[in-house]
Formats: sequence, C-alpha cells, structure tokens
Amino acid sequence: MRIDLSEEQALFQETVRRFVETETPVSRVREIGENPDGFDYDWWRQAAELGWTSLIVPEDLGGGSISDDGVADLAIVAEEVGRGVAPGPLLPVNVVAASVARSGSTDQQTEILPGLLDGRLLGAWCYHEPSGGWWPEDVGLGAQLVDGGFRLEGTKQAVEGAVQAHYLLVTARVDGALTQFLVPADSEGIRIVPQQSLDLVRRFGEVHFDGVDVGPDCLLGQVGGAIDDVRYQFHIALVLQAAEMAGASGRVFEFTLEYSFDRFSFGRPLASYQALKHRFADMKLWLETGYATTDQAAIGVSRGDDAARLASVAKSYVGDRSVEIIQDCVQMRGGIGVTWEHDIHLYLRRAAVNRELFGSPEDHLGYLGSIVDAEGV
Repeated sequence: MRIDLSEEQALFQETVRRFVETETPVSRVREIGENPDGFDYDWWRQAAELGWTSLIVPEDLGGGSISDDGVADLAIVAEEVGRGVAPGPLLPVNVVAASVARSGSTDQQTEILPGLLDGRLLGAWCYHEPSGGWWPEDVGLGAQLVDGGFRLEGTKQAVEGAVQAHYLLVTARVDGALTQFLVPADSEGIRIVPQQSLDLVRRFGEVHFDGVDVGPDCLLGQVGGAIDDVRYQFHIALVLQAAEMAGASGRVFEFTLEYSFDRFSFGRPLASYQALKHRFADMKLWLETGYATTDQAAIGVSRGDDAARLASVAKSYVGDRSVEIIQDCVQMRGGIGVTWEHDIHLYLRRAAVNRELFGSPEDHLGYLGSIVDAEGV
C-alpha cells in the first residue's frame, strides 16, 4: 500500500516483507511448487502468529487490526505476498474467518474460528460454479430442506485450498435466497477433484456435493440472509487480488529497472535509450495508479463506503495493467525472460491467475458501465 501509511502500518509492512523474504524466498517458492499442498503448514502457522489471518476479525473474537481499516491492513499483507509470489491460503482463510466472525453461531465462533486464526485449521470458499459467472447473482447450488436440516446438491469449481481445507464455506440457495453453510470437508457426499493451475504454489479444486446432508448447526447466519455477507466476501477477494497483483508487478518493475541500468548494449546501458525510458515511464504511471486504486478499494470495503464500485475499479484496472507491466518486463529481458530459469514467469503466472478469478477485468468494466448507465451519466 502506498497512501498515508501510519507508523504502525509501515512497521507491519516491513515485518511482513522481512518474513516473506527470509522464510519463503523465490528459490524456496520453486521448491514448494513440488509440494502437493503448495505450502508448509508450520510456515502458515508462523504467518498466522504475525496476524495474517486476524486483521478483519474483531478483537472480541480473537482478531485485531493494525489501524481502524482492517481490510487495508490485510491488503498490506497481500501486496507483500505478491512481491514474493509467496504461497499460503491467505485469501480463502481470511474470507472464511471474516464470514464466521460476522454471522457465525456462538459454537462456530468458539470452536472453529480460533483454529482459523492461529493457523491450525484451514477454510475454503466454495463459491464459483461451472456454468455461472462470478457475481453473487450467479450462484445456483441448491440446499433443500430435509428432515430439519439441509441437503446440498451441485458443484463448485476454482475453489482455492479445497483439498487442504478442514471446513468449506458453501454459498448456496434455499428457496432461491442466498444462504451459507460451514461444512466439515470430510462430510459424507463431498468429493474434491484437484484442478491444475498456472501458479506453481496455488492449489484449486472442484468440489462436488452429492446429496450432502448437513444439520442446522452448519448454517452460517440466517436462511436466505446471506447476500450482504457474500458481497462483503466478494469485495474482500477482489481487494486481496488487486493488492497481490500490484505487489507482483511492482517487484518485477523494480528488478527489471535495475537490470536495464546494469545491461549494456552498444556500449550504453539499456536504460539510456529514449524508447525504453518512455516505456518505463508508462509502466511507472500504471503501477502507481494501480496502487492508488487498490488503496481506495481497501479503505472503501473496510468502511463500507462505495465498496462495490471501488473494488471493481481496482480489479479492472490492476487486473489488466499488472499483466501488461510484467509482459513488458519480459520483453525488456530478451530471451532469458522466457526461460524457466528466470523468476519473472512466477510473477506472470500469479498475475494471470488472479486476473481471471472473481471476474475478469472485462467483467468488472461491464459492471462499472452498468452503474454509469443506471445513473444516467
């Protein structure tokens, strides 16, 4: 994050960056890519101790933020994760923890939430469906009332951390109204199929609910009353993605700019050529604008102020420009930039995956256009 960091936030950012660089340098990320889980559990528990899982959970439930804007604090973590293309279920665990904190029962908040906060338990958000889009209105998985409980039927895909999760946050519909459930991942009738990903350390799965019977104790909030929670979760996901992509493109820009001063062509540094100077200037403008839109989205979501519009602005802008910045930096590197040995492809993979999850930039531009049409601007 770049706008008006407080002293406490700046210290927190420094701590997160040092932890990522020390515990999971990019060389380590390559090694972890061979791990079926995509991350080390002890490492994740250390990250939880640093507050990565508790920033958007109220203090009275075991959480606590650095500032008054917990989402902005969490975006600081996401940016540093992007800078290091670090592993770990940052997005799904925070989404699940936030939902339990907002709408969970006393039992869910006392028995499950502490494990999510200290890293012992993992959660995954079962949201997107094979035949639908990424908006809350697109959710179609059914939950039928059966013998005082509910029966889940349907499929969710692109579920980050599905295979590793202990609990699944399932967004469904009861009589057409959005309702959420917190379901143990080992419940009878749940079948999880791993999906491939471009990102070396991100794991996704397709989750099949084949007549999964759950009791009322799995209900998260009220029947038919989940629309506000789902929108909040969606906006949290968009902010974290934008912050990650901004961090990734910022780091690539830094080491490419450094390379352009060290690399000589015809007796001159690459950075001395006017055409490249113009391109670096464009990239710097895009980068700083991406930071600014992400900052404002994080603050808006944290405070509930124009959250939907600001989150879509961040995703549409950063989703496009971050990939373009990294692609340009690949070209600046020449042939080495397209090899497996160079680290730049790790960043491009992360940005490319984040670009498409929770709606592409084109999807969000379409949404923003609908707002303009509705307002008659």
